[in-house]
Amino acid sequence: MASPDTKANILLFGSGAVGTIAALNIECGGLGEVTAVLRSNYQIVQDRGYTIDSVDHGKIKGWRPSHVVNSVPDVAKEGLPPFDYIVTTTKNCPDISPTLAELIAPAATPGHTVVVMIQNGLNLEKAMFDKLPNNIVLSGVSRIDSYEGEPGHIVQESRDKLELGPFRNPNIADPKKEIDAAHEFIKIYSASGQPSVTFSADVPWSRWRKLVYNAVLNPLAAISGLDSSRLRLSGSIIEELARPAMEEVVATAKALGHDLPEDIVDSVVTADPIDLYLKPSMLCDSEKGNFMEVEYLVGEPVREAQKAGVPTPHLKSIYEMCKLIQWRTMEAKGLVTVPPRRGE
Repeated sequence: MASPDTKANILLFGSGAVGTIAALNIECGGLGEVTAVLRSNYQIVQDRGYTIDSVDHGKIKGWRPSHVVNSVPDVAKEGLPPFDYIVTTTKNCPDISPTLAELIAPAATPGHTVVVMIQNGLNLEKAMFDKLPNNIVLSGVSRIDSYEGEPGHIVQESRDKLELGPFRNPNIADPKKEIDAAHEFIKIYSASGQPSVTFSADVPWSRWRKLVYNAVLNPLAAISGLDSSRLRLSGSIIEELARPAMEEVVATAKALGHDLPEDIVDSVVTADPIDLYLKPSMLCDSEKGNFMEVEYLVGEPVREAQKAGVPTPHLKSIYEMCKLIQWRTMEAKGLVTVPPRRGE
């Protein structure tokens, strides 16, 4: 960790809509200095900075984090000071190589760097523990509506709410170190006074709760090409497929010791105003021809249900359809080869 007299040295991997607001929160609070790894929007941000329309921070033009780079630094090879934190907000697709853990590993100092995964899904910490066995890994469950309308233009339409707590790393003997690291990062992230950050003492419960939406409505939007409002307006899909699949998620969570609220299915179905027409992340990715977070959002809940002996026929069907879309994207990007058409 940084000393009280210095700012925390923070690497941000995934400076899109969620990551940029995270970087802005950290730097406005004055307790952290951010190096942002940019890819598709690197040149635009390098040349003219971000344009940000934020319900938390107002309208900002030409803003940049302290440092902007276009690749992950290799701390050891480049002789750089260690990063105190690596914040990951990019899409997390373990079925696509290189994996997230492989990508950020060169920037992590063993036993020192705290990895903060502000990402959705289940069991995503396991790959990080395998790659960085002696590092603390924190879970961030974000509830924010923000998007990058065009490269370098971030729109934040709802307040930044973040639940943060430690993933339990069995290689770290003292769990208090993980808890202390979570509270320290909460202090850094919330110092600007804009975001609402709460400590999550039960990370699995928080993640299963969000999966009621992310394992069902999120992928159904991608499969159908319909936003959240049109899914509800379209007919019987909610009652015949979405609700039963959500109940399977709730039943699996309960079998694993995580009792979700009794009304959670109703509250998730009706959470968004019917005239909001929100495009969930997997629909946005599908429309852009990008990979979707199929495995951590849908595949892992299905596999956990199988291990717990919970039937999930509706969720399994959603998973298989998502894998078809992912395979189509892999073919389009040249990652799979199909035989030539007969006669060609």
